[in-house]
Amino acid sequence: MLFETPELQQVEIHTLGEIEELKKGLTTRLRAPSRWFGSLRRAEFARAVQGSNSIEGFEAAIEDVAAIDLGQEPLDLNEETRLAIKGYRDAMTYVLQLADDADFAYSEQLLKSLHFMMTSYDLKSRPGLWRAGLIFVRNDAEGEIVYEGPDMANVPRLISELVNDLNADIQSPQIVRAAMAHLNLVLVHPFRDGNGRMARCLQTLVLAREGVLVPSFCSIEEYLGRNTQQYYDILADVGGGSWRPERDARPWIRFTMTAHLRQIRTLVRRVKEGERLWGDLEQVAAKRGLSERSISALWDAAMGFKVRNATYRSGSDEDLTEQSAGRDLRQMADLKLLIAHGEKRGRYYVAGSLLRRMRQVVVESRDQRDDSDPFAKRP
Repeated sequence: MLFETPELQQVEIHTLGEIEELKKGLTTRLRAPSRWFGSLRRAEFARAVQGSNSIEGFEAAIEDVAAIDLGQEPLDLNEETRLAIKGYRDAMTYVLQLADDADFAYSEQLLKSLHFMMTSYDLKSRPGLWRAGLIFVRNDAEGEIVYEGPDMANVPRLISELVNDLNADIQSPQIVRAAMAHLNLVLVHPFRDGNGRMARCLQTLVLAREGVLVPSFCSIEEYLGRNTQQYYDILADVGGGSWRPERDARPWIRFTMTAHLRQIRTLVRRVKEGERLWGDLEQVAAKRGLSERSISALWDAAMGFKVRNATYRSGSDEDLTEQSAGRDLRQMADLKLLIAHGEKRGRYYVAGSLLRRMRQVVVESRDQRDDSDPFAKRP
């Protein structure tokens, strides 16, 4: 027996409707051809990878995550963090590929394969294999055991049940199905390590298979990374300290819906701001005689990211060589639009004063952020 999906109440149905309306509007905007969407898509993917790994203590700047995504060496990461992020990047990239696979089916082997991608750098984690015995989750700060997973003898059966549920044609909102997959996998705790990353990756896969939003924009992993303690608290509350699938999953469903609502509002804001900023940067580039391809580097820098030669080339529609990209970046630095730091392979560029002011103007004109709780004071 797994945790069961609670019957949705009217307030939950209303919240799902609000999320869907925002998603439809965002999808319409994302389908319109715009050169800067590629930069935004890469940033959102990096934020998802960054967010999920930060929950496990692997801290990395978004530029380092983006560099790893491009096969480049990060500027400032220890080896374990680099390998953990690379492994999760590989798993998430595979998930996004599976979003459009016509022959797709969930399976126990798929879960094991994703786990192997994430944890193969550490053989002690038994990458790609179920755990060998009992599993305990410990609160390191207090030294207490806060959760005990089900007996290992029950794990294969429980995972088989989860896979069958995911493959079944169940008429349930995709957000709810993804949330329940996350909850059940993380509380079954089938692996020795990496269960949280696996559960979040599986949730993103279920969402990506829905096909409404571009897969890079459907994850809530950034939100979970920014609200880690609340995320832990709700899992502890629903889990009840041990494998007790008869407990009510509604608090988890509501937490997840709130995460989706707030994340989609953040994305809508980023799209609006990105669109305005790109238009302003087009005027700057034209006035200073820069090529249109330079705008992607200016946009990344204005948004607060460190720009490297490799990331600039990846964001260009043209087949730029390393030498051509270097000339472009030096030209932007000569014009004081970018500021160079470091030398040779370690060189990167950040926004100059003009780009920082342009970004600040956009930020100051944004609508007031709505982080209200859709379930506050409601049954």
